Amino acid sequence: MSTSRIIRIASLLAGLVLTALAWQAQGLETMIQVSPNVLNIGSQGNVVTVHTDLPYASVDVHSVFLNSVPIASWKADDQGNFVAKFGINAVKSLDGLIIGGENALMLTGVTCDGEPFVGTDWVRVVDVVPRGR
Repeated sequence: MSTSRIIRIASLLAGLVLTALAWQAQGLETMIQVSPNVLNIGSQGNVVTVHTDLPYASVDVHSVFLNSVPIASWKADDQGNFVAKFGINAVKSLDGLIIGGENALMLTGVTCDGEPFVGTDWVRVVDVVPRGR
């Protein structure tokens, strides 16, 4: 791995940490679960789904991002919690993804009361072309 790539990755991680600390200092932390938990660059999936523990009606949906990717659609799960969906190609195109490694995906947004929230989950990123292609 080149020195410039290492510096770029370190800068990205430092930015994520600082962003997370700023959001946590000002708002509430939510538990999230990202699906799929292994993101295959070579697959043809459609969406990345993020389940939260936030009540569906409490979220200003237009404020929600996964890293820098804007929300594509949303719904409530069977428990009434907010579920966000993001275009998988936009997530696969995020700068700094480490192929073969664990990557932090951070959900950020604002509640309808104006309170910021943040949640982070880790996904493994691989680049495997499925057989038969």
